[in-house]
Amino acid sequence: MTETIPHSWKPVLEPALASPEARRLGGFLTAEEAAGKQIFPPRGCRLRALELTPIDAVKVVILGQDPYHGSGQAMGLCFAVPEGIRVPPSLVNIYKELESDFGIPRPDHGDLSGWARQGVLLLNNTLTVESGQAGSHAGRGWDAITDACVAAVAARDESCVFILWGSHAQAKAKRIEGLRRSRHCVIESSHPSPLSAHRGFFGSRPFSRANAFLTASGRTPVDWSLGGC
Repeated sequence: MTETIPHSWKPVLEPALASPEARRLGGFLTAEEAAGKQIFPPRGCRLRALELTPIDAVKVVILGQDPYHGSGQAMGLCFAVPEGIRVPPSLVNIYKELESDFGIPRPDHGDLSGWARQGVLLLNNTLTVESGQAGSHAGRGWDAITDACVAAVAARDESCVFILWGSHAQAKAKRIEGLRRSRHCVIESSHPSPLSAHRGFFGSRPFSRANAFLTASGRTPVDWSLGGC
């Protein structure tokens, strides 16, 4: 690991970072870069989700699988791309559901930093990928770190919303023993990808359901509009 762990996450991630899986991950990434392979997102962006959303600010967790593997796309937040990059199909569908759910016009960009700064943890399961090779870093050790992130949020006293789109996110959450549905709100549906969005994602109203739970729990709801990104 060459990334600097954000201060608020250090105490809960120290055991995971000392694990054999994390040590293997560090060696793997070093070897891949030494071999001249292009890794996305670039250094300095890989822990962006943790940087923008301190653990004590987390209100909503959205789980993704791995970063986009095209040039310029990955920015360290699941489903997000920087401004100026074409909005990917899954995010287009997320915006469609947002518009249907809240009446919010679809943003013309894919930067979700505005959500992250409000407490929406946009966390991929695997935080790096080789250029052009989807899923290439799966099983290399990121799971130990991202599982620890989700478990730490689930163990907090404050209620949170976990939005789980697709079987991969749902399987990850099932590994977290501390994810108590009695305290947290768990919203599950099919993935927003074009292949599965019509199987239950559209019409699932995750955004209004999340805000209703946050309000009922005495927490500030999320402004999903992205107008300030």
